[in-house]
Amino acid sequence: MGISDLIAAFLQESLDEAENGVLEVRRGDLANRFHCVPSQINYVMSTRFSPERGYIVESRRGGNGYIKITRVHVDRETVLMHVINSIGAEIDFTSARAMLSNLLHTDVLDEHTARLLLAVIHDRALNAVPKDARDTVRADILKNALILQV
Repeated sequence: MGISDLIAAFLQESLDEAENGVLEVRRGDLANRFHCVPSQINYVMSTRFSPERGYIVESRRGGNGYIKITRVHVDRETVLMHVINSIGAEIDFTSARAMLSNLLHTDVLDEHTARLLLAVIHDRALNAVPKDARDTVRADILKNALILQV
């Protein structure tokens, strides 16, 4: 079992024990507990506790940074709108692929749509776009395509 699996299992168990389906933890405490860098915690948050998996994650960075995970049951449109809002001004291909994979595995998107979106945001499709602008263009394309799915 890898470090990401251990962190996710710990968080899931802690969330299961939480009375109201809300867990608040400090990012630094988790990093110390699992002897990892804070970015590993961020990776687990984005891949295992994403909106498309039924979680809302609020995060505050800095010395008193915390992570608040709330388990929610929401409809497809709400999940899509949350994902669209979470994309921001830029998204790299790896993050976008993970996001689409999560949407596919939770049946928010069908396989054809997920594969099509993956193709249009791939670096090969954006080859004519300067490298320093690709993440911005990719975010715009992904947000607009997902809006059509709502």
